[in-house]
Amino acid sequence: MKRLPLGPLYYEYSRQVEPRLRIEPGETVVVETEDAFSGQIRTNDDRRDRTKMPYSNPQTGPIWISGAEPGDALAVKIESITPTIGQCVTRTSDPNQLAQWLGDDCPHGTHVCPISDGQIHWSDKLTIPYAPMLGCIGTAPSWGAPTTLPAGPHGGNMDIVEVCPGNTIYLPVYVPGGYLYLGDAHSAMGHGELSASGLEMPAESVITVHVLKNKRQSGPRIETPSEIVTVVSGCPMERSTAQAFAQLILWMEQDFGWNRWRAYDLLTHVAQLSIGYYGIGTVGAKVAKRYLNQPS
Repeated sequence: MKRLPLGPLYYEYSRQVEPRLRIEPGETVVVETEDAFSGQIRTNDDRRDRTKMPYSNPQTGPIWISGAEPGDALAVKIESITPTIGQCVTRTSDPNQLAQWLGDDCPHGTHVCPISDGQIHWSDKLTIPYAPMLGCIGTAPSWGAPTTLPAGPHGGNMDIVEVCPGNTIYLPVYVPGGYLYLGDAHSAMGHGELSASGLEMPAESVITVHVLKNKRQSGPRIETPSEIVTVVSGCPMERSTAQAFAQLILWMEQDFGWNRWRAYDLLTHVAQLSIGYYGIGTVGAKVAKRYLNQPS
């Protein structure tokens, strides 16, 4: 099994840098990542210093996948995500959209939490189940270099809880090799990522990557053991929601034989939503697999 150790941190999904690792389709890789604060916060007394590291969500990569060409898709199975230092951290110093109602005098709120025995020790009396996920995963577009702040058709900073062990993330390929990046691991995160920080941690992620030839898709897709999910980001969130549902309908039509209007009808009654970071309008539209084998 190959390993991609922690090295240069990247804050863009760029095709202009030299791949740090080249793999064959079907290979499994261990990837080391830094936390979203670029390792600046390890204790409750530490503070984020944007003058030294002004960006957020550092990524490890890029990974070149042999045979991946524009018009293909990557299928990235997340095998596991484990903390590397036995703790995670969050902060609540940026209330932003909530300030109208809560005020803007929010304390810095750096909060370091130990991780042990499958639990995040939020306080002496309160624990949160360890439920790891990757906030960021994506491929390099063929034009421009989006930063790791937003998300888009390439993936990116989706911050959606379904990017987790046991699930497969499908990402469009825009350039030869795909240029896969990942990072921003969380030990847990609520829907919406209210304070714009999950329980951030440096981590080791084990992934298996396949190439799906001639599998053009318009944005990220996720497959869980029981559901399929389409992900769209952008504000207003109402538009992202509509687009995510439309992409889910087209996926049902293309791969599962559904008539799009019957799928539209069905999703009205059985679909669910998953919410990523609300500040950038990330939405996942999903449907249980048990409905997919019953096209009209």
